[in-house]
Amino acid sequence: MKILVCISKTPDTTAKIAFTDNNTKYDTNGVQWIINPYDEWYALVRAIELKEADASIALHLISVGGADAEPILRKALALGGDEAIRVNIDCDDSYVIATQIAEVAKAGGYDLILTGKETIDHNGSSLGGMVAELLDLPYVSLATKLELNGSTASVTREIDGGQELNEVSPPLVISAQKGMAEARIPNMRGIMAARTKPLNIVEPVTVQPLTSTVSFEMPPAKAGVKLVDAENVQELVRLLKEEAKVV
Repeated sequence: MKILVCISKTPDTTAKIAFTDNNTKYDTNGVQWIINPYDEWYALVRAIELKEADASIALHLISVGGADAEPILRKALALGGDEAIRVNIDCDDSYVIATQIAEVAKAGGYDLILTGKETIDHNGSSLGGMVAELLDLPYVSLATKLELNGSTASVTREIDGGQELNEVSPPLVISAQKGMAEARIPNMRGIMAARTKPLNIVEPVTVQPLTSTVSFEMPPAKAGVKLVDAENVQELVRLLKEEAKVV
């Protein structure tokens, strides 16, 4: 079996938020990049667990981005990937990214494609579905559990009021969320081995983006807290109606 895990580069959660070019681009100066947590903690780690249970599984990683994505791919290799692929295009459009991943997946003949449910910077949650559509494959979103049973994948996902169990024959695409696996830290052996694992650079296919960024803006500053005396119920009611707009 061959597994492809989609890895996205995102800003560290403590990174300063600022914009440039008339608020159309995120200011990357001084930003520390990390693996998107949903990709790393759930999709990648679960794929590593499957590989540990079956040594015949080939585990490949893919990221769409510039050379600054290579350090996070090396970290993913240190965690347990066999080899990595970087598609050499820097773009935020989900359709462009999904198309690049689909082209690599077609050529690689993967049985299972895993991605996190969303990235923590754009929160689009659209990539997995687009990749599945482009490849004409089954898609299970927001998965919390994945088991391989011979030629069948058992995938559990959360639904309103309960859980849903899907049994699908690979190949298929899955987006993973909390519950799929537990986060890991690369050990020294993995870090050393990652230095010599293949990291292949692939040139992108030509495709027109479907979206463009008009502008970014920061949320309004939070207003100060107003304290109301416990005996002054009428004032509390007034504030809730007139300022908090609670009806």
